[in-house]
Amino acid sequence: MSKLKVIELFAGVGGFHLGLQRASIGKDGFEVVWSNQWEPSTKKQHASLVYQFRFPDCPHTNRDIEEVIEQDFGLIPDHDLLVGGFPCQDYSVATTLRNSKGLRGKKGVLWWSIEAILRKKGKAAPKYLMLENVDRLLISPADQRGRDFAIMLRSLDELEYAVEWRVINAADYGMPQRRRRTFIMAYKKGTKEYAQLMKHQGEEHILSRGLIAQTFPCTAKTKLQSLKLKGDVISLSKKFNKIKGSPSPFQLAGCMIDGQVCSMKVTADYTGKYDVLEDVLLKSKEVPAAFFVSKEDLESKTGWRWQKSAKRIERKSRSGHDYVFTEGSMSFPDPIDRPSRTVITGEGGKTPSRFKHIVEQDGKMRRLTPIELERLNMFPDDHTALTGISDAKRAFFMGNALVVGVVERLGRGLLRM
Repeated sequence: MSKLKVIELFAGVGGFHLGLQRASIGKDGFEVVWSNQWEPSTKKQHASLVYQFRFPDCPHTNRDIEEVIEQDFGLIPDHDLLVGGFPCQDYSVATTLRNSKGLRGKKGVLWWSIEAILRKKGKAAPKYLMLENVDRLLISPADQRGRDFAIMLRSLDELEYAVEWRVINAADYGMPQRRRRTFIMAYKKGTKEYAQLMKHQGEEHILSRGLIAQTFPCTAKTKLQSLKLKGDVISLSKKFNKIKGSPSPFQLAGCMIDGQVCSMKVTADYTGKYDVLEDVLLKSKEVPAAFFVSKEDLESKTGWRWQKSAKRIERKSRSGHDYVFTEGSMSFPDPIDRPSRTVITGEGGKTPSRFKHIVEQDGKMRRLTPIELERLNMFPDDHTALTGISDAKRAFFMGNALVVGVVERLGRGLLRM
């Protein structure tokens, strides 16, 4: 088997590249033949700089992908596998579902960049897709639960792809961070994977036959649910799940072929080794002084201890209405004998925050260093270290990144199929 040619979209600092690189064995494996990273409204393209520095032999474009597709489509080489964690700011846990714009949002529309590449490639369209997004994708937006995912599935169906997906929490399979993400695998009609999904649809595929099931074993929590996607993308956009209060029909794991969708709730079935936060920590003497928390920052009125505590605060809304804001307490310091909480984009910086990690080591409280954040996502140490890039920016990269180990396992699974 020759190496599968890969293009990486919305590449960030190269999580997919690293995962597929690690999955490669000898002559069998993956070769990233083109990548694209562009951050709109940002003068300095830091992520792209890191990517180019770490993968100097990979052809790379630092331009708006929509511009490349419209003006220079010839730059995008033919490929076997398209991968990408398409931007998720509109769906992230930092905003409420009501504010989640989904496909109608500024960044969500970049799904159509993927669709455009597949459509314009025609007969040369890739055999496989490996995509990643936040778990909220399956239930967005708030007024039409599941509409965005239905549109994606219908788009892929029209392009003759079969699809399987799973919401995977990396920590459930032994990785050091609790990070739930939706992973999507798609197979072009004519591939053996497409034929297998056609033969073994529904529960059999989701629980045992599928690539994701074989790579990330699971057991059923609910009975199988089925639906047929009716109408085109425009019709789905207007009419899908319009009943107020109706839940999304898409469960944690599922598959789709010829518009027929099956899904169910599942739970991880894993008995291997579990890595925890303590496994990624530097020794105390290796940690720069700037990451240790002073007593003042720890105990001040809005310091770390207060940030992590339960609160009941009287507030006034913009319209003048009085209300009481409440939130529960968080573990403080973060327990190191279990996988970490999800790393967020605001992890960096000294300012006390409810959501940043704080650990106790040798009797002292401290923040996590960029190296430790990289390790939580299974990146190499100092992968994001580059002249001119701050520790806060490196933390931001890791808040946007995926857990490399998940991609590595999916890559190995694809090579085995």
